Amino acid sequence: MTIAIVGAGMGGLALARVLHVLGIEAVVYEREATRGARRQGGMLDIHSGQPALREAGLLEQFLAIARREGQDMRLLEPDGTLLLQEDTPEDAPMARPEIDRADLRALLLDSLPPGTVRWGHAFDHAEDGVLRFADGSSARYDLLVGADGANSRVRALLTDARPRHLGQNAVELAIPDIDRRYPGLAAMVGRGNYWVFGEGKSLSAQRNGDGSVRIGVSFYNTGENWFTENGFRFDDPPAVRARLTELLAGWSPEITALIAAADDTVAPRPLAALPVGLTWPSNPSVTLVGDAAHLMPPVGEGANMALLDGAALGQALAAHKNDFATAVAEYEKEMFERTATAARMSVGMQELLMSPDASRRLLEFFTAH
Repeated sequence: MTIAIVGAGMGGLALARVLHVLGIEAVVYEREATRGARRQGGMLDIHSGQPALREAGLLEQFLAIARREGQDMRLLEPDGTLLLQEDTPEDAPMARPEIDRADLRALLLDSLPPGTVRWGHAFDHAEDGVLRFADGSSARYDLLVGADGANSRVRALLTDARPRHLGQNAVELAIPDIDRRYPGLAAMVGRGNYWVFGEGKSLSAQRNGDGSVRIGVSFYNTGENWFTENGFRFDDPPAVRARLTELLAGWSPEITALIAAADDTVAPRPLAALPVGLTWPSNPSVTLVGDAAHLMPPVGEGANMALLDGAALGQALAAHKNDFATAVAEYEKEMFERTATAARMSVGMQELLMSPDASRRLLEFFTAH
């Protein structure tokens, strides 16, 4: 019985690893040409997903490379007023440690037998138990698992649902080697997360394990065409940085200095999500994990849910060998309930971030927790 996983993200790789641990083979088809074909994003806050890493036999290795100090937090207002600062003690539990997405992906990839991931296989469509790839090649399957992210092609085999714009548009930037090049800004950001909220805008700066700081500048209650309407040209990074500084007029120069210090790696990030509580009729030959199944507002739950999806599906398949119908139905029942709860929480947090007094409401939230 052939298990084909489309997508080498967190959910797909966690599934492949748990299946391997349980003695079941699977093949992962990934559109990227190599594992290093593109940057893998910033830090991930792995909390509820840790049990999945335990099932994968990787928890100790994860804890060895995760960053306890990544739990540090600073919350400010646009004028530079510090509302909250939390510094993590060296002996604090690893409740919500941060890890570079690239490092976690590498941990999962290195745990798989050679040849498990087939690079350069861009999924096009599936028919009659056969995967068709963009280059004209094909492969058969008995169970197809869509782990192909927010814009999943596999999803269309199960539901017509599509992600909807959240009313938030962000620009992503980065400052490499910040400690050497900009020690003052490095000290200002600290070891973990640095957040500024005000006037329907926010700036987040996040320390990464590679010595860089990843920056996101967000604009809330904005439409899908907001970048075009506001004159952004992402083929001209200096102009993007200048435009962002204009849009944050009145903010403390110390904060906007983070934008000026960023390199030419700039990217638009229009944010979208699937409907909360999305389900579909169970299909014994197709299912979904991760963002393909339940894309949520990006407030820290997505990667955790993807890891748990992979572990749960792997365990169900091991418990019902050669009975994919029962395994898929059992997995989806648990996944639908678990991720609907996470999605509702994520939507609530997203609404808080989009509120006019987000900084004060966040202060109340973190103080209460």
